[in-house]
Amino acid sequence: MGQMVDMAELETVHADLERQIDEEISRPLPDQVHLTELKREKLKVKEELAKREGFS
Repeated sequence: MGQMVDMAELETVHADLERQIDEEISRPLPDQVHLTELKREKLKVKEELAKREGFS
């Protein structure tokens, strides 16, 4: 059950990063450096989710 909790936490982090990316994009002058950092972090979380799903 611990892995399911971890998956839920990762999904929450992924959704939060998606929200932050959407907010940054909608700004009049998006900070491209910050946007790139958010996208990289989101990709790391997505890769971790995919890796864990493969173990299920």
